[in-house]
Amino acid sequence: MTPAELSRTVLRSVRGALEARELSLGESDVPVTVDVRVPPRPGCGDYATNVALRLAGPAGLPAREVAGVVRKRLAAAPGIAGVEIAGPGFLNITLAGGAPAAVVREVLEAGAAYGRRAGAVDGHPADADASADGHTAGRPAEGRTPRIDLRPAPGPRAAVVAETLRAIMEAVGEGTGSEGEEVRPVPVKDAAGRYATADGLVARLGVDEMRWVLLYPAAHDHVRVPERPVQREDNPRFLVQYAYARTCAVSRNARDLGVDAPAPDNPAGEPSGTGDPYDIPHTPLHAALAAYPAVLEAAARLRAPDRLARHLEATAEACLSFLATCPPLPVGEQKPMAVHRARLAVAQAAGTVLANGLTLLGISAPEHL
Repeated sequence: MTPAELSRTVLRSVRGALEARELSLGESDVPVTVDVRVPPRPGCGDYATNVALRLAGPAGLPAREVAGVVRKRLAAAPGIAGVEIAGPGFLNITLAGGAPAAVVREVLEAGAAYGRRAGAVDGHPADADASADGHTAGRPAEGRTPRIDLRPAPGPRAAVVAETLRAIMEAVGEGTGSEGEEVRPVPVKDAAGRYATADGLVARLGVDEMRWVLLYPAAHDHVRVPERPVQREDNPRFLVQYAYARTCAVSRNARDLGVDAPAPDNPAGEPSGTGDPYDIPHTPLHAALAAYPAVLEAAARLRAPDRLARHLEATAEACLSFLATCPPLPVGEQKPMAVHRARLAVAQAAGTVLANGLTLLGISAPEHL
């Protein structure tokens, strides 16, 4: 179950309570979406939501009482193993077994296509033969997603943002053109107040850092141009590339040790009776991998490539934490076990997502750093 699916499941529980008159709410009081987040501390379930706190005021009830009503329905939903009430009314949700394994399998099976809409691989929209007016040769445009025309305002930041938006929008199945909707983020100025040029930024930062610096802030935020690129983990661009390189190193070392991840198209390769070979406890990295397709959709819909950049940063942080706390390789005299193969699969899935996201941002994914 992805975070988006879980959000919809929570919302269905709220609506079910409303229809059963277990909660007294007006239709306008019910949120359109529900936030679900990975808890900051282990032992608090796989996800948490504050929906009961949001509904307590309109319902005229204490938040914990609202949480109890929602919990009863949510705990009975498919894919939910348990729901606990915490603090003033938070709901801590534990997913049923198999959810983490399903995410890893989906990523590894899709590879470079993970997060892309079917038929929209390698930067081409699902209807690659669509004309500029949204029609497709030999087929009517009715019911199809029309092409979205994009054109950048003057300046290097607008050009980079427009180029990246085209890649993201085409990846999720929205065709784009070169004229029409204007992309106009805040221009980039140097310390002296002069407008920056693309050539000047590349000469100062290099292509990867230049693109990251221009894409990472929201469109309405000002860009802070560093004096030079910094190759350490407090630089989010380097952090993402470093995390990807670490996953590549883990795969190389695994091959040297004879540790192989389960094949996504043959998960039954484990001895009979051992269960799903991808099945390990849910972690924040699983949550980040599952959220990636929804992040792409939001980045396209909101014209916000910074959402993808920030999600890659969060994924990289979760990846490095996972590699430190859940080693995919045996240590010392330890023999390779099923858990190592399952963890290796998670690391490889993380590498896939990081590489896919960097590619859409136009930034390199180096296997060695």
